[in-house]
Amino acid sequence: MLTVMKFGGSSVADLAHIRNVAQRCIEKQQAGSQVVVVLSAMGKTTDGLIATAKQITEKPSRREMDMLLATGEQVSVSLMAITMIQMGVSAVSLNAWQVPMHTTSDYQNARFKRIDTERIRKELDDNKIVIVTGFQGINKYDDITTLGRGGSDTTAVALAAELHADVCEIYTDVDGVYTADPRIVPNARKMEEVTYDEMLEMASLGAKVLHSRCVEIAKKYGVELLVCSSLNRNSGTMVREKTKMEKMLISGVAADKNVAKIRVAGLGNDPESTFRLLNLLDRNNLNIDVMIQSLGKDGTKSVSFTVAKPDMLRTIDVLNDNKDLLGIKKLDYDENVAKVSVIGAGVRSHSGVAAKMFGALANAGINTEMVTTSEIRITALIDEAYADQAMRAIHETFLE
Repeated sequence: MLTVMKFGGSSVADLAHIRNVAQRCIEKQQAGSQVVVVLSAMGKTTDGLIATAKQITEKPSRREMDMLLATGEQVSVSLMAITMIQMGVSAVSLNAWQVPMHTTSDYQNARFKRIDTERIRKELDDNKIVIVTGFQGINKYDDITTLGRGGSDTTAVALAAELHADVCEIYTDVDGVYTADPRIVPNARKMEEVTYDEMLEMASLGAKVLHSRCVEIAKKYGVELLVCSSLNRNSGTMVREKTKMEKMLISGVAADKNVAKIRVAGLGNDPESTFRLLNLLDRNNLNIDVMIQSLGKDGTKSVSFTVAKPDMLRTIDVLNDNKDLLGIKKLDYDENVAKVSVIGAGVRSHSGVAAKMFGALANAGINTEMVTTSEIRITALIDEAYADQAMRAIHETFLE
């Protein structure tokens, strides 16, 4: 049996936490499994490194930021290996180039191309616990790259897929996947299991338990995920293709405050104008989500869309640099917005879900700006100040 165990920053925040994680990993090995451990940086290390760089410049080099941020995970894995060895167990720490883990060259948002597993398998065959840096890789120039926030989840699932692990266990500071963030919605309930598709929607819409790209990889390669707490031994939530439970109308409610709305106006009213805009954003690796377009009285087209808040300034720079090409007459933005969503199989199978959702928002006096839907979710853009209130109102309507 082979198990990949991933621990987030709060789980390795200090030496006491590291000893606790080491003990759990050793117990897993003693129970008969080979063990690969993936770690994030300790506590708020990454935030501290970003803040230090921004004392120098608001726009540090993306390549140099990857070089800087990758040090956090290297500290975690080396301290974990030292701890395990001190506890009498054979262990070895490996960073991205020692594995190695090959990625694209998109600094700060790289994607895995392939992982060479020969070194890991050799160390496992020598009865060692292998501890690998999460969040990072190397590109074709042998530069260090990082995968974006939450990228350690992606590292763990990618390793589980390549190694054909029996399960990938994601340890965090909550003991599973809840119907909403329990810190915001006190009556949120932990789910025993959830499908990949539902988890993917929840992850991409603000649920902070799992990174959306890790769920994509898990679904593609059939890696079963167990989400559980590193702080207790409670049963967690299993994420898999099919679940045994009869599906609820709605599985969860999520809010994402890490978004910004951008509006461009004055585009030509022709089939090419929207394509030129979206193609430009795609070439610059800028992902957009909620989008609407409308026709003005003057016959020009305006397009509004959302991007992740960290991408807002770069998106605006790209648009300003190409104003003449696109025909943009006006460009404005708003970073005080949030997405609130309901997710579940019932969205496609039951009528009236949207009416109930917007009824809940209306009763709470919350206005919506933009709306988008898929087969299993409905998302509305609202004022960020009302995000928590909106989650509670929707959760009470569907899940209480």
